[in-house]
Amino acid sequence: MEKERPLILISNDDGYQAKGINELIDMLRPLADLLVCAPDGARSGYSCAFSAELPLRLTLQREEPGLAVWSSNGTPVDCVKLALSQLADRRPAMVVGGINHGDNGSVNSHYSGTMGVVMEGCMKYIPSVAFSLCDHRADADFEPLRPYVVKYTRYVLQHGLPKGVCLNINFPLLEERGERREEREYRGVRVCRMAHGSWLNEITTCHHPRGYDYHWMVGHYQNDEPEAEDTDNWALAHGYVAITPTTFDVTAYDAMDQIKSWTL
Repeated sequence: MEKERPLILISNDDGYQAKGINELIDMLRPLADLLVCAPDGARSGYSCAFSAELPLRLTLQREEPGLAVWSSNGTPVDCVKLALSQLADRRPAMVVGGINHGDNGSVNSHYSGTMGVVMEGCMKYIPSVAFSLCDHRADADFEPLRPYVVKYTRYVLQHGLPKGVCLNINFPLLEERGERREEREYRGVRVCRMAHGSWLNEITTCHHPRGYDYHWMVGHYQNDEPEAEDTDNWALAHGYVAITPTTFDVTAYDAMDQIKSWTL
């Protein structure tokens, strides 16, 4: 009897039509059956948000042997919840988010809908991995990522991840390092922690001709520890692939004894 292929659930926050998720589908089809459920448009910045008041719809966009692509009007987390509840014929072996158009290092991981995808999978105790490329362009080149995406997906399929841990994997933009062949390849892979940083000047205010002010979320990111070589920001800035093990348990264990000492 032929062994059943594993099932991978894929979603993102750029929408089902984005180049990144379609490149990811192409990379992973040889490894598993794929169930794709992604937003019907961009949902960047939605993090772990889900829809409590919006009626959710599912639309089948594409179906082939070993592949089904669905879209939803919900958030990335909605897509994972819907896929697990309504679409999957068996428990997925993995949840994969991406490939995201843009950097999800440092504090960006807290805002990212792509990370929301894998956090949701992680909270369901399904091995989950997010892939992101530091390139926001719609036509970004994802081909250099292929051997890494295939390698790490295959490894997690075979070996799993520690319970409650997912992976946030970010790839630097190679073009920023030059055009010689040796500068068009990643320098290596670093397993690293999330850098400490923050967004500054986040609001721009404009005046509408009809007499009221309106606001845009903009700003720029500041790395608060640029020399820290054990961080994802340092790895990406120096041409390394950055792998950050991430957990949904946000308890500050180091602070527990201090808080216990308070007179409560």
